[in-house]
Amino acid sequence: MTDPTAIQPSELDQLPDRDPEETAEWQASLDAVTQAAGPHRAAYLMRRTLERAEGNGLALPKLLETDYVNTIPTAAEPVVDGDEAMEARITAWNRWNAAAMVTRGAKHGVGGHIATFASAAWLYETGFNHFFKGKEGDGSGDQLYIQGHASPGIYARAFLDGRLTEQHLDNFRQEAGGNGLPSYPHPRRLPWLWEFPTVSMGLGPLSAIYQARFNRYLTSRGIKDVSQSHVWAFLGDGEMDEPESTAALALASREGLDNLTFVINCNLQRLDGPVRANFKIVQELEAQFRGAGWNVVKSLWGSAWDELFQLDTTGALVRRLREVPDAQVQTYQTRDAAYIRQDFFGADPALVEMAKLLSDDKITECFHLSRGGHESRKVYAAYRAALAHKGAPTVILAQTVKGFTLGEGFASKNANHQMKKLSTDEFKQMRDLLELPISDSQFVDGVVPYGHPGADSPEVRYLQERRAALGGPAPARRTHALAPLPAPADKAFASFDKGSGSQNVATTMAFVRLIKDLVRDKETGKRWVPIVPDEARTFGMESLFPSLGIYSPKGQTYEPVDRDQLMYYKEAKDGQILNEGITEAGSMADFIAASTAYATHGEAMIPFYIFYSMFGWQRTADQMWQLGDQLGRGFLVGATAGRTTLTGEGLQHADGHSPVIAATNPAALSYDPAFAYEIATIVKDGLRRMYGEAAPGEDSNVFYYLTVYNEPMPQPAKPAGLGIDEGIVKGLYRFNTAESAGLSPVANAPRIQLLGSGTAIHWTLQAQKLLAEEWGVAADVWSATSWTELRRDALEADAALLRGEERMPFVRQALHGAEGPVLAVSDYMRQVPDQIAQWVEQDYSSLGADGFGLSDTREAARRHFGVDAQSIVVAALAQLARRGEVKASAVKEARERYGL
Repeated sequence: MTDPTAIQPSELDQLPDRDPEETAEWQASLDAVTQAAGPHRAAYLMRRTLERAEGNGLALPKLLETDYVNTIPTAAEPVVDGDEAMEARITAWNRWNAAAMVTRGAKHGVGGHIATFASAAWLYETGFNHFFKGKEGDGSGDQLYIQGHASPGIYARAFLDGRLTEQHLDNFRQEAGGNGLPSYPHPRRLPWLWEFPTVSMGLGPLSAIYQARFNRYLTSRGIKDVSQSHVWAFLGDGEMDEPESTAALALASREGLDNLTFVINCNLQRLDGPVRANFKIVQELEAQFRGAGWNVVKSLWGSAWDELFQLDTTGALVRRLREVPDAQVQTYQTRDAAYIRQDFFGADPALVEMAKLLSDDKITECFHLSRGGHESRKVYAAYRAALAHKGAPTVILAQTVKGFTLGEGFASKNANHQMKKLSTDEFKQMRDLLELPISDSQFVDGVVPYGHPGADSPEVRYLQERRAALGGPAPARRTHALAPLPAPADKAFASFDKGSGSQNVATTMAFVRLIKDLVRDKETGKRWVPIVPDEARTFGMESLFPSLGIYSPKGQTYEPVDRDQLMYYKEAKDGQILNEGITEAGSMADFIAASTAYATHGEAMIPFYIFYSMFGWQRTADQMWQLGDQLGRGFLVGATAGRTTLTGEGLQHADGHSPVIAATNPAALSYDPAFAYEIATIVKDGLRRMYGEAAPGEDSNVFYYLTVYNEPMPQPAKPAGLGIDEGIVKGLYRFNTAESAGLSPVANAPRIQLLGSGTAIHWTLQAQKLLAEEWGVAADVWSATSWTELRRDALEADAALLRGEERMPFVRQALHGAEGPVLAVSDYMRQVPDQIAQWVEQDYSSLGADGFGLSDTREAARRHFGVDAQSIVVAALAQLARRGEVKASAVKEARERYGL
């Protein structure tokens, strides 16, 4: 038997070798170089050979890391198209005012962050002066995702160009009195400036990718040509640890989103310390992005390093830069030249000789000050390279110093993220460093002054001229004066009013059928954006595939396996459906981009995102908050909803709490409809409110959350009578009485009001019948379409009362005079129906599915949680017994009869 240890790796290679002799010669050459010139020279030759192969388009794995140097050498940098000295003065003013604003606010205890913008100032200023397109030119302009902690620098620039006043700056983080500035980018709080809320770290990069993708979608579908818009996402290196930050990198590469650039501010620091203390975050990110197929541009070192690299004839400097961990680089920033000579240069004899040629001032200049992200020429070159690259997105890794220009007390210190102010002496040092004309006398009572060169100064004129040439101010959000979308034909909604007769229809299917009708509408059909995370067949949406198509920038390059079927899997360049695969986070990012297109692009789009209700709010509630922050509009649909309705799936799939989470979001209008006609009524009213003519006092910047179920049941006809639609929209209406249900209770029978929502209405109706036929109790059944909207209306009534206004909550109006106690039932935890308890004038009790879910039949699960019809009967009898309206023995008898 052959000894396996004798087999060489090359012999195990399954790739055929047509010329083993030639292969051996190449390998021998490499061995010879390694022996004669050393491993570093051999590695250098291999890297250059691989780069040449990649450049020639040979099918080889890409290099995932390059040396720890700038991608664009100084000799290849383009000439900056502008006045660099003028831009330096503008940046100096903005640095000053950003620090002054936060420091002045510190006396009020409101906090603020100084160090982030100090490190990133040139990353923004270069873009504002040369690259970022505004919204007053053609198209939609660029979309800017500003790093949240850098907001003071953006406010400072808006102050310089006249869009903000000193009063605004003094109200930083103090919004209650008006004229205030939110801490971070926030469209809801400052809707004329901010487009994208970004400070929930990780959501900015994810949203930016899907925004760039949605721009392509709009163009491909012929809604609006936004091909000239570019998405810029400014991120921190520490932020890239968030899983959402890198979740969609492959999507951006796969779809060739060269309309997207990430700018990662690599100041090597997190909030509390180094990002990668013992490693190198730049190299890690480069490998990650290259591996995902992105173009990577590194801007690490400033021009002061040029002399050092010219002296590096052996490659020793590049090798040393590659091996020094980030935390040590941070230490060099704070230590003197003697320490750097010993620790950095002393590690290699060649570097010792190099250091002899360098003065102490040169060493400290390089290691303390000179970074690629702090020089406009370096940043300009990187941005030009990003825009020139086609076929893939670009990430720019710009190395900076956190706290740059703020003085020795700030620069590279671990605590600088929590340092909220500079002393007067530190401000004076900063003034001298930035060469600003601010005198000592302007510091009155120790208060740092704001600085402004004057509205008609060369700096302000230059700034405004540059922005005018680029299409107006930035960042900026525009609320376009859009005409209301025409309401779809009423036929689509009215068809649900007659019910389904004897046919069983799940409310999930009813919703999908409604959407099928709405997307056919000649006026508004094309504006619907169906979004689904790889569960379309689960929700019965596969019939939309051939009619609408699934969006793909490549179209359909293959013959689908189900091509002979009526509902085949159709992809198209102008496809309308966004089928994202198994990613709720990606689907939500799609939804956010579509739901805010009315502002971003001046095009009203109507997204609906349908998902397993358990995997929506629980998994992506942070993005749903972002959606509310960004003033998004549309329909979220939690399908296969409820804790007992999804048979067999068990704990991880059984949703008993999504309405609770939804209730915490002020922008979410949460509904749990029971019947198809309720769904149609809610969607119709939602279209009116969000896209049509909103009523006075109504906020259009809301989104709807509807829970729908996979339990096929007969769909009843819409009850006749006034106020049904109002009750559906406001959250409660009486579905029937014992009499109208034909149960003919005896005279003076005990009476109870049963409130049910969603699929629980069916158990409630069964209980109504049992109560009448077996216990002589008359029950009226109410459909509670929205516990949350009832509660919010009641809260508003309470607030009105404090203002001296008398207003009765709708829930109290609806139930006013209703006989007997109230028992509320839901397929969710009792906290959901208990939202309204304090405003119900009758005795109130509730049933719900609290605890963890379990795998079983619907009947068994409902008996387990005590929400089935029999359990409702027992609870109702117990409630009536406490009031003395039925005998206490009836409760015991019912429990025994039903086996509870």
